[in-house]
Amino acid sequence: MNITDSGKMLVKQRDIIRITTPVGTALYKSASDNLEMINAYIEDGFTFLESGDWVNALAAFYYSFGWLHFGITYGFFATQESDYPLFSSIELPLTNLRELLEEKTQRYKLLLDKARAAAIPAPEGETVIHDTVERILMIISIYAMQGNRSFLKLQNGNALMFFSYGHGWLDAAVRAGLLRVISDRDLFTL
Repeated sequence: MNITDSGKMLVKQRDIIRITTPVGTALYKSASDNLEMINAYIEDGFTFLESGDWVNALAAFYYSFGWLHFGITYGFFATQESDYPLFSSIELPLTNLRELLEEKTQRYKLLLDKARAAAIPAPEGETVIHDTVERILMIISIYAMQGNRSFLKLQNGNALMFFSYGHGWLDAAVRAGLLRVISDRDLFTL
């Protein structure tokens, strides 16, 4: 899949969601905030694409996918689709972007590792919502592991996609109040 198609798929998924929480509630405000973040990173992704910066477009789109899929999982949004799309191998036009891709992938790997260590579950262990947080942390771990596997295979486009997606989930969970930041607050969108 190429990056333009990824952006189009993201917009398609975004366009079929609807906020499920009642208007005027704290959850509605949080869902609206989540949707604003999704939209901001979609816009960033297309801005990067238009300027020929495929690397940052890739990172922005998959970061936005992380926010979107978090919102669906957490119950902010309802969707007509029952499954998330499987991420296929990403195709990058790597004329002069190989060094940027390598640098950004390595940086995002380190950022995700650091951010994962800086956030802990906010809900008490005995609460129902704690189980949801544990599931979210598992999803983040899976994508971090997939990113690491791709990184070791020198598949930096795929690695960046997975790291960005996982960080999107992590950042969305922090912003929703499910994870508490214990260090490095600058790694999160607070």
